[in-house]
Amino acid sequence: MTTNFDIDALRAVVFGIEQGSFARAAVELGRSQSAVSMQLKKLEQQAGVQLFARKGRGLVPTEAGDAFADYARKIIALNDEAARAVGAAVAPETVRIGLPQDFYDDVMPATLNAFCEAHPDVHVTVRAGNNDKLYDEIEAGRLDCAIAFFPKNSGARGELLCELPLLWLAHRDFVELAVNAPVPLVLFNHPCLFRQLALSALDKAGRRWRAVLTTPSLAAVWAALQSGFGIGVRVERRVPADVVNVARWPALPDLPPVELRLIGSLTASPVAREMIEILRATTLDLIDNKTPVSRKPQFL
Repeated sequence: MTTNFDIDALRAVVFGIEQGSFARAAVELGRSQSAVSMQLKKLEQQAGVQLFARKGRGLVPTEAGDAFADYARKIIALNDEAARAVGAAVAPETVRIGLPQDFYDDVMPATLNAFCEAHPDVHVTVRAGNNDKLYDEIEAGRLDCAIAFFPKNSGARGELLCELPLLWLAHRDFVELAVNAPVPLVLFNHPCLFRQLALSALDKAGRRWRAVLTTPSLAAVWAALQSGFGIGVRVERRVPADVVNVARWPALPDLPPVELRLIGSLTASPVAREMIEILRATTLDLIDNKTPVSRKPQFL
């Protein structure tokens, strides 16, 4: 007997995984939670395997559920493509991108302006996240593309766009540290690549340090540095005018450069691949102090 999966149930699966909550997915789809639960149960019965497991108060996909979700996305994309081809009403296509907060002020709006001019009917979602999280979101099919920082010589994780110097930064009036003084650090929450590289450099140099502020917010990092609260580690992107590079101080060890990479999904739709190209061009056009690398786009 042929198994026919319900397209609405497949949408519930994809929405639930992408939202991280099937309760939110029910609201987004205009259905009750009980209706979505029944759809998931029916899909599991049809598939003959467990697609979701309970974790806390929610559901997470099993290994079979992750594989099923990949096919669900493809089926939905083909369904909607066919509907558009014959002029049937269909929900707007969605393209999902991820960016570090360093690129929210310039790369994000420039990318969205260029993309939306060509595709005014496409819905775009933007997520902030640390590098490992963005990479995982691509692999899980929850993002179509992202730009992210990686350590130098990190390997073939997407397309290497450029290398950027990592800098010690402080307010221009911050008093230079004595060589034997603990370094007061303004840091992103763990995990953070810049934090990891800074602490590793300090430990290798035998320098003492203390965290004076940790935060998940780049705006909070800049505010703390502008207040003279401590010393931070960032690339030179949208640095406030009163925050300066203090890497010349003898108390601070050298920092390695970082790579900026563009990551794209292998299952990205044609319109998502257009977004990837626009994101690539916009990033390279707007970023400062880059060491360019010529390489053909790669996708995960």
